[in-house]
Amino acid sequence: MRVLHVTAEVYPQVKTGGLGDIAAALPTALLAQGVDARLLVPGYPAIIDNLEEVGLVADLGSLMGAARVRVLHGRLKESGLTAYVVDAPWYFRREGNPYLGPDHRDWSDNIRRFALLGWVGAHLAWGDIDAWWQADILHAHDWHAGLAPVYLSLNPVRRVKSVFSIHNLIYQGLFPLEEAPGLDLPPHILRPGVSRSLEYYGHGSFMKGGLVFADWLSTVSPRYAYEITTPEGGAGMQGVLLERRERLSGILNGIDETVWDPQTDPLISANYGIHDLGRKVENKTRMQQELGLTVDPNRMLAVMISRLTNQKGADLVLQALPKMRELGIQLALLGSGDAHLQDAFRKAAEEAPDQVAVCIGYDERLAHRLIGAGDLILVPSRFEPCGLTQMYGLRYGTLPLVCKVGGLADTVTEYLDGQPSNGFVFQGGQISGLIDALERAAALWWHDRSGWEWRMRTAMEARHGWGPSAAEYLSLYQRLLGEWQ
Repeated sequence: MRVLHVTAEVYPQVKTGGLGDIAAALPTALLAQGVDARLLVPGYPAIIDNLEEVGLVADLGSLMGAARVRVLHGRLKESGLTAYVVDAPWYFRREGNPYLGPDHRDWSDNIRRFALLGWVGAHLAWGDIDAWWQADILHAHDWHAGLAPVYLSLNPVRRVKSVFSIHNLIYQGLFPLEEAPGLDLPPHILRPGVSRSLEYYGHGSFMKGGLVFADWLSTVSPRYAYEITTPEGGAGMQGVLLERRERLSGILNGIDETVWDPQTDPLISANYGIHDLGRKVENKTRMQQELGLTVDPNRMLAVMISRLTNQKGADLVLQALPKMRELGIQLALLGSGDAHLQDAFRKAAEEAPDQVAVCIGYDERLAHRLIGAGDLILVPSRFEPCGLTQMYGLRYGTLPLVCKVGGLADTVTEYLDGQPSNGFVFQGGQISGLIDALERAAALWWHDRSGWEWRMRTAMEARHGWGPSAAEYLSLYQRLLGEWQ
């Protein structure tokens, strides 16, 4: 089976969030199950500079406003994945964030940039670009690749099935309809009131294109697959998703358990496992010392690695800081985001430097070290399609405290009747719920340390690797290909 993954990001070369991780990990896991999985990615500098065994597949000339478009083929360093690259210097040879310019605003030509990605994806899947390779399945990821299933549908004679994965429904790839003539799309799929149309409240939408034209839809957790069909979670697209709910699957993301493994992680101070949990405290005391926190192995250390936004619940943690200090819980935070939240956390750290440490920005090594050091990891998102941080916490025995939404609800459990639990859960996205959960965590920590360690072992025994998720995708692909018969 041949599968082409069309994506705007791939770890470690280009990553702004979980999409980049998934775009590398899922094809890798599929390869292990015998699938010929390949990527199509834009030719950003970080991609071009990290492509080995490079060959020219096709020179497409001028296309969608780009003076010259070529398709390259090679292997990405580190992952070793086979990748096709859309080499359009005018559109993609830009340093920094793949979507934002130096002014931190969307590039004005994002619509044409990612329409080009989708167009090449469809033609590559058909076999029009690489005469030696044709896909059985085109798997498009998030709005940036949303037009790939649309272009694919324009040639129904070609026997290629499409899957469109929704990683975050909030970002919908909206564009003015007057820009549509430059996208090589037939007028009828832009008309309002037509069942199979990109039109969305007077705009065009890449996301809607993927939702309407793909043969099957998937998203990144079972709970999120339900949430996006509701008015609360559907971001205005719930009507479209309700119509397609019979062809919508929620498949939980995995994590790379070779990278995230406390027994072998080279980035943490002391390696440990389920049978030598005592060594975990060495990571905590080292981190307390380095961050200027009171060094005390008996104090609970909560960590948070997150964008600092209200969606991620950062404002809730800020409000909860007085209660955390009262409960004897230290906080070490790594993240960046809204300026007022950054400033507020900095101020909190200045006021209580022995209890609160704040590192603005992101550092992969520090993220590993914090998760290895923490007793509790805070993931109080008001909305979270899947989430990976809580799974890293589970893997390291750093108990997640989460809001019961999306993939957080699918991976973290807290039973108050004595059944096995692996974390702490609250509902509603309100400060009262977070404080109640913190109080339960503190009570277990201070009064039942053996119960805490039992919960740690429950967390660490579970597996969240990509193997089972890849098997679900493979089953989905096989089901789609069976429809040709």
